Amino acid sequence: MTQNYTEHLDIQAFQNDLIKWYYEVKRDLPWRINRDPYRILVSEIMLQQTQVVTVIPYYERFMKLFPTTKELAEADDQTLLKAWEGLGYYSRARNLRESARMIEEMGGFPTTHEEILKLKGVGPYTAGAVSSIAFGIPAPAVDGNVFRVMSRVCCIFEDIAKAKTRKVFEAVVSEVISHEDPSAFNQGLMELGATICTPKSPKCLECPVQKHCQAFKEGIDDLLPVKTKANNQVKTKLVVAMVKNQYGEYLVNKRPETGLLANFYEFLSFEYAGEKEPKELLIEKLSPICEEVKNIELVGMFTHVFSHRIWEMESYFIDVKTRYTDEVAEDSTMWINNEQLKDYPLVAAHQKILKEFNQ
Repeated sequence: MTQNYTEHLDIQAFQNDLIKWYYEVKRDLPWRINRDPYRILVSEIMLQQTQVVTVIPYYERFMKLFPTTKELAEADDQTLLKAWEGLGYYSRARNLRESARMIEEMGGFPTTHEEILKLKGVGPYTAGAVSSIAFGIPAPAVDGNVFRVMSRVCCIFEDIAKAKTRKVFEAVVSEVISHEDPSAFNQGLMELGATICTPKSPKCLECPVQKHCQAFKEGIDDLLPVKTKANNQVKTKLVVAMVKNQYGEYLVNKRPETGLLANFYEFLSFEYAGEKEPKELLIEKLSPICEEVKNIELVGMFTHVFSHRIWEMESYFIDVKTRYTDEVAEDSTMWINNEQLKDYPLVAAHQKILKEFNQ
C-alpha cells in the first residue's frame, strides 16, 4: 500500500529540497536554540491544539519557572495551572509534570523512541518529534500539518478523522524520512504545513516541493486532506455570578480534582434550564451566605468553546453583604481578595467575564 503512494516520488530529491528549504526559512523559535529533549518536549506538548504565536510567551515563562524536569516534578497544582492558565487543555500540564517525575525517577531523559513513547501524555506524534529533533532518530511525527502536506504530495484520500489512517501516514513518512537529518526533515514538513501548504489557499507557487506534489500536478490540492466532520458539540446554558462582598472579596469555587478543568477556580456557576429567572435563581443560591443582596447587574452573554462542548454563559455581577467574612456555601468555596484573584488559576471562560467587567 505504501509503495503505491510513494512510487512517483524521487525520495532523495524530495528530502533534499525540503531540508534545504527548511534551513533557509526556519523560524527563530525559543525551543530551537538547542536540542535539549526536555525543552523540545515542553514545546511539543504546548503546541498541541495551540498556535505557535500563542505558545511563545507561555513557553518562555514556563521555562523560567521550570528550567529542568526537577523543578517541574516538584511543582504544586496551583503554580503549575497558573503557569498554564489560558493555554487550555489543562490535562497536558498535569501529564507533563507526571512525565517530569518519571524522567527524574529514571535518572535522566529516555533516549529511545520506545522509552519516550511511555512518558505520560506522549503519543506517537510527540514521541516522533522529540526522538527525531533531540536524538536524530528517524521516527515519523505525523500531526495536522504533516497529514495535509503528505496527503497532497502523495494523493492520499484516506479520511484523516479516522484513527486507523494515522498508520497509513506513519508508514509513508517512515519510507520517505531522511535518515541523515530526520530532525530537519520532520520540522520541514511541519514548517511547510504551517506556512505554505495551508488548509485553504495553499501557496503552491512558493512551495519548495511543488515538483514532487501529485495533488498540484493534478490540480486537486483543494480536495485534500479528506476529513469528515466530527459530531456536534453539546451546548450547556449557564448562569455565572461574580459575587463581591462588603470587604471587596470575590466568592470563588475550586473545581473537583478530576474531570474538566480539574483544580481550577471559577466564579459561582449554575446550569440553567429556564425554570425561573436568572436573578431569582442567583438570589436563591446566595441566600444561605448573604445577609443582603445589594445589587445585581448583567455583565453580558459569553460563549466558550471546548472540543466537545460549548458553554453559553449569562453572567452577572452581584454586590452582597455577608453575615460573616469567613462564611461560605461549601467546602470548595471561598472568599479571595482582588490581589489573590490574580494568583489563583481562574478558568479561561471566567477570565473573559472578569476582563469584560473590569473594562
